[in-house]
Amino acid sequence: MTGNEQRIPITRVEELPPGSMRTAVIADRTVLLANVNGSVYAVSGECTHDGAPLVDGEMEGDTIVCPWHFSRFCLRTGDVIESPAEDALRTHAVDVIDGTVFLR
Repeated sequence: MTGNEQRIPITRVEELPPGSMRTAVIADRTVLLANVNGSVYAVSGECTHDGAPLVDGEMEGDTIVCPWHFSRFCLRTGDVIESPAEDALRTHAVDVIDGTVFLR
């Protein structure tokens, strides 16, 4: 962690069991947290195609499917897997320390 990074506590890891997701609002941005087989990832909470709330989509393994136009994104990298979205989701660093999920 560099000197200007800050850890922001988001939730307890037991409140985000494997296969689940939830959102958090950090500095007016919606972030989607997803637990993929015990690893927690954080990406932009809105689809880059048309702004759909991704928490309303379907999580399939390590992908999230947009509920509006079915764009598919990798939760690990934010990369677009299937259009119509063209731009990747922003990713956020996640730390799990003593059972607490933090965003950096």
